[in-house]
Amino acid sequence: MEQNSAGNKLCPDGARTMAASGRFILFAVLIFFFAAAVGTSPLYSQVIVAEKGREAEPKIFHVPYAFYNQSFGAAVGYVAGFTGVHQKQFSVLATAIAGTNDALSLYIVERDYQVPFLPRLFIDSEFALSTFGELQSYTDGKPGYANERSGSNDSSYNNYIDGPGTDNFARAKFRFLLPVGSGKDDIISKVTLDRGLLTEGRVGATSWNPFTSGKTFLEAKPFWRSQSVRSDYKRNYKQTNGVEFSLFRENTDFPKNPSGGSTFKLRYTKDWGLFDSTTQYDVVDAEWSKYFSLGASKYFRQRVIAFDVWTANVLSWNDYSTRYNGDVVYHRPPPYAGAMLGGLWRMRAYPTSRFNDQAAMYYALEYRVIPEWNPFAKNEWIQKNLDVVWWQWVPFVEVGRVAPRWSISELHTKMQWDVGFGIRAMAKGLTVRIDTAVSNENWGVQMMIGHPFQF
Repeated sequence: MEQNSAGNKLCPDGARTMAASGRFILFAVLIFFFAAAVGTSPLYSQVIVAEKGREAEPKIFHVPYAFYNQSFGAAVGYVAGFTGVHQKQFSVLATAIAGTNDALSLYIVERDYQVPFLPRLFIDSEFALSTFGELQSYTDGKPGYANERSGSNDSSYNNYIDGPGTDNFARAKFRFLLPVGSGKDDIISKVTLDRGLLTEGRVGATSWNPFTSGKTFLEAKPFWRSQSVRSDYKRNYKQTNGVEFSLFRENTDFPKNPSGGSTFKLRYTKDWGLFDSTTQYDVVDAEWSKYFSLGASKYFRQRVIAFDVWTANVLSWNDYSTRYNGDVVYHRPPPYAGAMLGGLWRMRAYPTSRFNDQAAMYYALEYRVIPEWNPFAKNEWIQKNLDVVWWQWVPFVEVGRVAPRWSISELHTKMQWDVGFGIRAMAKGLTVRIDTAVSNENWGVQMMIGHPFQF
């Protein structure tokens, strides 16, 4: 608030009131970023972070908040967590939410726990229990759309079922750091920041060669997820459990806020159809992101161009089995898994799993700038409780589509698109964001911890 506080000395009372209101709105929005979507944060970085001139130290926080959206109605919640306790890179976040739309949610996230007797093995985990007065799913079943597959690229925006529902999941990721590149001698990286920007130390981005730069991981993630929607037309119940196997290369300078380098992930997901899984399926997908630093300017501390491309293919899409009652069941993932676009990470103007099919292709381009001016810098309460070291402006554009088969030509025709703008901030060492985007169908707001393109 450096500029505002100086100007307010010469402003009339009305201007001071408006400035104070503006600061309050910014603070309220920031609280909302920080808390509302903790549960599915993808963040992991194996990095110990210290501000310039200070040693890395544990951070503990707890903040109440309130918000409104379609799923929750008017809602209140409480978020609490810590970083750097027990292990310097280790973090835990939890939030509980209650809304007037018969909505209740509990989210718990753990990141970067280092197994003591296997120092190259790290564990991340997520757990969520949620119930909603109204939950939406792009799956077949709505009357009037018998000749259209819900979620396909040409499907109607209104072809979904909705009603009271639940969405619960549990996941645990085991990540083994290979002894190559930066990971050969640097299992947990240490970096120094100046007001949230990297000044000393880096994880990678010194070379494209995985044997000299960056960290490479072998990953296995057992998962379980169950979602049900009780609409007026049908009850839709989809459950999946299995394991994701991944090869992941992190070669950026600072994973929590990259300004250079790249990341790559190749993943195979298998549901064997065991236990209460709806059906078995196989999915392969790959993602690559690249970051270009444009340096600082007169008004901006950092300017970065971020690019991402992702593709997926459900290998078992046309396979099927026949049950004892004669029903034919195709080996396809639920709409919220597999080749899916829409929601928090890809095609942010669209609802979650708005598009889902056998194959998908996606591209995104973001321009991330951090202003010199930090409106939270001189508010003692915010800095004590949230430690906001920078905020960021992010215009972005996305294109993508799903298709009934993986075909380069088909996946690049009649593509969906959206354009948007995000505001992000680094608070308590976490990057928090709110992105809003508009498309030819709709507009959406997505709130989450962590930048997109972080796998």
